[in-house]
Amino acid sequence: MTKTGAEKKRVRRAVQSSKDINDIPLKKQAKVKDVFQVFAEKVREHKKLESRWAVLRETRVEYFRGRDFFAFLKNHPELKDILGPEKNLEVEDIANILLRKNLIVRCDRVVKTVRPGKKKLSTWPAHLEIYSDQVFSDNDAFFAWTFVKRRPLWQTILSFLVPVVTLACCLFPVFPHWCKLLVLYFCVGFLLFIFSMLFFRWVIFGTIWILFGKRVWFFPNILAEEATFSELFQFCPSKDEEERPKWTSRLTVAIGAVVAIWLLRRHAPDEAARSRYQKRVSNIIDDVLEWSPRLALSGMMEKQQPPVFNATQTNSSGDSTSMGTEDNGNPENPVSEVNLDEHGTEDSDDQEATTAS
Repeated sequence: MTKTGAEKKRVRRAVQSSKDINDIPLKKQAKVKDVFQVFAEKVREHKKLESRWAVLRETRVEYFRGRDFFAFLKNHPELKDILGPEKNLEVEDIANILLRKNLIVRCDRVVKTVRPGKKKLSTWPAHLEIYSDQVFSDNDAFFAWTFVKRRPLWQTILSFLVPVVTLACCLFPVFPHWCKLLVLYFCVGFLLFIFSMLFFRWVIFGTIWILFGKRVWFFPNILAEEATFSELFQFCPSKDEEERPKWTSRLTVAIGAVVAIWLLRRHAPDEAARSRYQKRVSNIIDDVLEWSPRLALSGMMEKQQPPVFNATQTNSSGDSTSMGTEDNGNPENPVSEVNLDEHGTEDSDDQEATTAS
């Protein structure tokens, strides 16, 4: 088969384009990458753009609001420099290009009605669905990232540390005693800190709710699954978006709390029971801390070794046995005489009692 002139020209162009691409330095090849892809990665990694996690078609996605995106680019125009000649585009045009390139997708909330007891819709819904009109809008519009976020270095290091920590937990019984004490005190202190913070958090919330009817949560994201590490320990209380509860419900909760505290106080274990529980727990902890492979191997060796009897002990026990039989067979045994005398005395006493009667 012979190639036509058009096919030959097409082959020459393909070869020439491949040569031109190979002749480009590595720095210039990096610039060939889509600038909007780089722009989307930079915007997503920026901490000033507020975002949350939600469920979209049974998949957890990270999303942001349209008005936040608009305000973010207005406050940080330097990010537009990544776009090169298209940096003068408006925010709406940039967002629409991201939508056309499938870097983001417009979503809408699943629950569109106000739930009972709330004044307005949730600011950050937990469930989303794809919106029919894929056009940018800053009026109660949500946009989810569609590409996989680049993993930071600390997550990579953490992924390698997870199996190491797991292996260390399995090898905890063979740790030295000082290392066991260090791990024990650290775990107990950490758990005590977490439970104490949660307890005082509940106490502050309950007191303010009963007295003033306000819902004030300190550390509002401490139990949130979708919060980042920086948001997890945010101290500022969350805003109260629900209506004020009735005084009857507050009074009922207060009475229930007082009754529960009184019952716990009345049926608390006494000092003897507490000492028994403490002794059991301390014995368990001591067994774990004092266990070592040497003790385990020594115990196994003692169980495997058969009992060994000494020859001198055997002879001495045999002599004592023979002496005991000779004493029992001797009629002049003083012990037997004493017993006979005692029996004789008892018999004589019985005879005298019978004669007197």
